[in-house]
Amino acid sequence: MDIRFTRLEDGTAEEYAHLDALDHEMNRNYANDLIATFLGTDRDMGYPVSPMRHALQTATRAHRDGADEETVFAALFHDVADRISPDNHARVGAELLRPFIDPRTHWILAHHAVFQGYYYWHQIGKDRHAREQYRSHPHFADCAAFCEKWDSISFDQSYDTMPLEAFMPLVRRVLAREPHALWR
Repeated sequence: MDIRFTRLEDGTAEEYAHLDALDHEMNRNYANDLIATFLGTDRDMGYPVSPMRHALQTATRAHRDGADEETVFAALFHDVADRISPDNHARVGAELLRPFIDPRTHWILAHHAVFQGYYYWHQIGKDRHAREQYRSHPHFADCAAFCEKWDSISFDQSYDTMPLEAFMPLVRRVLAREPHALWR
């Protein structure tokens, strides 16, 4: 179909039905696009491991600890936006995954960077206790545990990390869910 409108208000029902179908098709390819973005984080950033290797290690630890599937998925992609938004990667990454995860997991992902600050911000003149502003939030303890048990300790070059291929069935299952509305 040849879409002709130049203003959204001028589109027809037929054009918008066609565009909606295209959006659904793009969602079916979302896993490939997300993986491509993830693979783009396999670069040296000065840390002992690349962001991709860090994420694989984080997901491996969560998996081996018996975390639920969505949490392992979140651990795998928690830093997926490092390359496109280094200073705001936590919130950007959480938004990329929002249609496929529950509000608890979204909150953990969106806030994990400030929670990680507890482990090192005092070394760079920042307030390591900045996460305390969220102390009364129902997901505070979950986010703190995510960082303590898996994220903050996953920079070990010698850790027996599972390969991405081992997580692909889980990734496909989570991304096969019917997406939530983005504006919730």
